[in-house]
Amino acid sequence: MSSFTSRLIVAAALLPVVIGVAYLGGWWLFLLALAGGLIALHELYGIARELRPLVLGGYLGFILALLGLQLGGLAWMLGGILSTFVFAFVVYGLSDVRPSATSSFGVTLLGVVWIGAGLGCLLLIRDIPEFGFWAVMAVLFTVFAADTGAFFVGRGLGRHKMAPAISPGKSWEGFAGGVAAAMATTFVILYKDRDEFLTMPQTLALGAAIAFAAALGDLFESAVKRDLTVKDSGRLLGGHGGMLDRLDSLLWAGPAAFYVILSFGHA
Repeated sequence: MSSFTSRLIVAAALLPVVIGVAYLGGWWLFLLALAGGLIALHELYGIARELRPLVLGGYLGFILALLGLQLGGLAWMLGGILSTFVFAFVVYGLSDVRPSATSSFGVTLLGVVWIGAGLGCLLLIRDIPEFGFWAVMAVLFTVFAADTGAFFVGRGLGRHKMAPAISPGKSWEGFAGGVAAAMATTFVILYKDRDEFLTMPQTLALGAAIAFAAALGDLFESAVKRDLTVKDSGRLLGGHGGMLDRLDSLLWAGPAAFYVILSFGHA
């Protein structure tokens, strides 16, 4: 089974659940983000075990980051992320093992910031009054559209490598195709709320920003996996990889989308 076919099967299985929970929002979406994030964090700490992450400290920081967001907003999410320093240091001090403090603290905090802030921004988008559901749907479907557009255009026209040292299969032609698909997707999804939520130029800018961030998110995870000499973050989804492999683009696209929307006077 090809990688793209596998992605379609996984998307078809998971997308209805994600859409339904996103529609409900609130604590339902919080619980989904918490579960998915903890799995992804567990995968990251697993493949980075040689760096000795302070796992318990990372889990506690991640949980507090999302819980703080749910109860108090962005400022309290930041507080939860910063609490990771405290939890990690306590775990480090109580441990009988003395690994490198720099690498242990670094990989522990990397997971909380990368996964916690990425998912947290998606929750913030969902909380936008009146337009939150369609805004978060725009992010989800735009990431998928950008990935699909990049795959087909890159396979057919790709000649110039985008980041050969990190991901040799990605091309600038594919990236351009992904951006075009992303802009078209945001245009279609948010068209009914034009000028009430975002103007058409703003909607197209949002699509471009999501596509750019999604590509960087994919490359970022590839760089991490290459550094840790692993192919996939896990085997939860069989040959499709792990949870982190499926969230990598969203973890960058979510913050990009949130701050673009915020810059346009919403969120």
